[in-house]
Amino acid sequence: MNTSVLWSNILDKIKSEINSLSFQTWFEETELYDIKNGTARIIVPYAIHKNHILLNYKEILQNSFLELTGKNVDIELLLKEDIEEESSEEKNVIPNNTETNNNIYNNDNLYLNTNLNSRYTFDNFIVGNSNKFAHAAALAVAENPGKMYNPLFIYGNSGLGKTHLMHAIGNYITKNSDKKVLYVTSEQFVSDFIGINKKDESGTNFSYVDFFKQKYRNIDVLIIDDIQYLGGATETQKEFFHTFNNLYGDNKQIIISSDRSPDDLKILEDRLRTRFCWGLPVDIYPPDFELRVAILKKRIAGEAINKYIPDQVIEYMASNLGSDIRMLEGSVTRLVAYSTIMGAEIDLNLAMEALKDYINKGISEKNDINKIQKVVAEYFKISIDDLKSKKRNSNISFPRQIAMYLCRKLTDESFPKIGIEFGGKDHSTVMHSCEKIEREISVNKDLSKTIEILEKEIK
Repeated sequence: MNTSVLWSNILDKIKSEINSLSFQTWFEETELYDIKNGTARIIVPYAIHKNHILLNYKEILQNSFLELTGKNVDIELLLKEDIEEESSEEKNVIPNNTETNNNIYNNDNLYLNTNLNSRYTFDNFIVGNSNKFAHAAALAVAENPGKMYNPLFIYGNSGLGKTHLMHAIGNYITKNSDKKVLYVTSEQFVSDFIGINKKDESGTNFSYVDFFKQKYRNIDVLIIDDIQYLGGATETQKEFFHTFNNLYGDNKQIIISSDRSPDDLKILEDRLRTRFCWGLPVDIYPPDFELRVAILKKRIAGEAINKYIPDQVIEYMASNLGSDIRMLEGSVTRLVAYSTIMGAEIDLNLAMEALKDYINKGISEKNDINKIQKVVAEYFKISIDDLKSKKRNSNISFPRQIAMYLCRKLTDESFPKIGIEFGGKDHSTVMHSCEKIEREISVNKDLSKTIEILEKEIK
């Protein structure tokens, strides 16, 4: 049993023994790093977790390990920076011979560690209109790695589920095959590449170069998150280019994520962006209202709370919390904790008080688009519903194109987000509208004057 599966089973056992709020607070963001010399080393997010868990839950942890592994273990809690320091020290100790190298490559905690989070699966990924295509593409790749859509390039704003899908693919493949899967962030790839420049005691770096190639090329599936962070690292981009070519040439599956499309990754080399389009680029849009409701209900069910949350409260949250899925899920924990501490039942008034910081952020995220829609609708004597409708008559479609253009010009919102706010329009429709208005402004003085008036009213 690998560490991620073991830890998932231990978390399930702990969750059944303590209340959901305690589990959420102290265990949800933990992971089992390794078990060495009779000690289970567990990564926790903050220093406060170290003392609290050891003081209150050490016995539960030890009993869980004993039940699932048949062995008594001691418990050591670490922060991520502790692991990074340790990794940095280990990188300075370069293997001196082939025999040592092979031992490292076969060490389950180093080379064969997938880095996957077992809690991210297809089963608990909530599917809606905004992510249906990305979900289907991800599942197709998971069922036939290296044979369909290679590479798979998933892009979209932060907090929309890209990382969840990537882990789901990896977990599906490891569960249903013996393929070697590796998940890394682009920062980890950069860090590993930097190690190539270090020299061992013999004055060469051959050992580490060999290690790097074994780690990244002797695998069946490479999953790399946030590829945009390779921008500016010219030499690392070159190495990733060679790694990509090697894996692709051997029909190994490559899965990449980014916060923008391949065409928008101007910070990367053209030859990389071209290769990202060889397979299938898929985008994830911000969740619509129905999907936000479904996400909230799923989170509430997962909390296993003994509190009733009225549909009115859920709809209020879905309408006002923005589109970041992490914020949506976090709001449930916040609401339940607030209700417990205050000793009050959950209703709309309590939710408004408990989530005021979340709500204010959600409102500020979409307020600019709403204001632009209102100003444009009033100027052209139509309704905001008309702007969001599918009506194509010119007295509505033209103001809609102007409103989309102004949203793109005056806000930082993406084409997909603007499309969602205009009744679920495709991002290509928004792009076309913006380009059309931009062209006409240069030749139509009346339109240019109208845009100036609208901009002054909006600002």
